[in-house]
Amino acid sequence: MLVRYFAAARAAAGVEEEHHDLPEGTGLDGLIAAVLAVERPEPPAGTPPLARIISRSSFLRNEVAVRDRSAALGADDVVDVLPPFAGG
Repeated sequence: MLVRYFAAARAAAGVEEEHHDLPEGTGLDGLIAAVLAVERPEPPAGTPPLARIISRSSFLRNEVAVRDRSAALGADDVVDVLPPFAGG
């Protein structure tokens, strides 16, 4: 699965995107656990930790909003992590 990070999530993750090889059928919660298990450098000053950002984020799966976090993900899925944005 490809995970793409945007805005503060990108800063906290330290990368724009990364791949996770998880069993077919893993849900979003399993993917989030794998994302948070990755050892990362400290985020830049003023950037919250990735776990805090993810707890407030919205997610897209193949450009469609994820409503059911237990729904099975496929190996070729793209998951976008969208933290809250200021403004419009």
